[in-house]
Amino acid sequence: MNSEQPNRVSVIDPVTPAIDRVKLILFKPFDLRKWFVIGFCAWLAYLGAGGGVGGGPGGGGGSGSPYNLPHEQFESGDQIKEGIETARNYVSNNMYWILPVIVTVVVLIILIGLLVAWLDSRGKFMFLHCVATNKAQVAVPWHKFRQQGNSLFLFRIVLGIISFVVVVVPIIGIVVLIVMMVTGAAPGIVSIPGIIILGLTIFVLSILLFLVKKFTFDFVVPIMFLRMASCTACWREFMAILSANKLRFTLYLLFQIVIKIVIGTIIGIGFCIGICLCCASCLLLVPYIGTVILLPVLVFTRAYSLYYIQQFGPEFDVFRTEIEAVESV
Repeated sequence: MNSEQPNRVSVIDPVTPAIDRVKLILFKPFDLRKWFVIGFCAWLAYLGAGGGVGGGPGGGGGSGSPYNLPHEQFESGDQIKEGIETARNYVSNNMYWILPVIVTVVVLIILIGLLVAWLDSRGKFMFLHCVATNKAQVAVPWHKFRQQGNSLFLFRIVLGIISFVVVVVPIIGIVVLIVMMVTGAAPGIVSIPGIIILGLTIFVLSILLFLVKKFTFDFVVPIMFLRMASCTACWREFMAILSANKLRFTLYLLFQIVIKIVIGTIIGIGFCIGICLCCASCLLLVPYIGTVILLPVLVFTRAYSLYYIQQFGPEFDVFRTEIEAVESV
């Protein structure tokens, strides 16, 4: 079979084996210890995903319409300028301690972000190992895929730097154009099209970066798992498949939206039931425990992409590692 252009690739077919995989790993038999071990690997694998439910009751907060507020509550232009000047003087007079604090906070944020990304990269292979082999192990995949995890981590650092530049530079350009338009240094007829173009640039490049991240976790990581190779080498292998199957992977991405909607609906219903049961909904908010509770969803999501890439040939079958492990016993 030509792995680059197989005869048939379906986004529907992997659903059933992915569900069966969830049943096999988590319910045949049900083993609470296994759930907690695999849940720990899944927690590491999704450590950098953010998580968390958006908080806060949306924007407003005051009573009544702003048009009903007294005129005295609106700051005049002179008061705003005076406030800006006061803040500027305060910062310039206290720069001796403000600058070290800012630098310290920024360095701490960067170090924490790098640590989370490193653990997350190692966790991707640990969780994949558990799903592919049906084994609840932590130490084995942690050591076995050390080099692959570190390679993924370095790749993500480069991708993160690119993402930062792609987003920050156009944003700076937008801010400059807005300031120029407000101060009259540039007419709106020039600034507004520039702002729109930069905004569209951020949007398009952000989508491209999202696709790189999505394909890396869904397909490049499994190829690294099989080949025991670096992230860049496996990306080159995947690019050969992607370039020959653009429409198929577009359908994959669209079907991912459908899966997200279905999963989100199921979790939403479960959360509403959990509110009635009280404690269950609270446990979902605890990071590690929440991951364990949602483990069937995470196993399904991981297994689905593995069964999808499997359709491109036996050389992309990560589940053969489970068969090889059984045969070697």
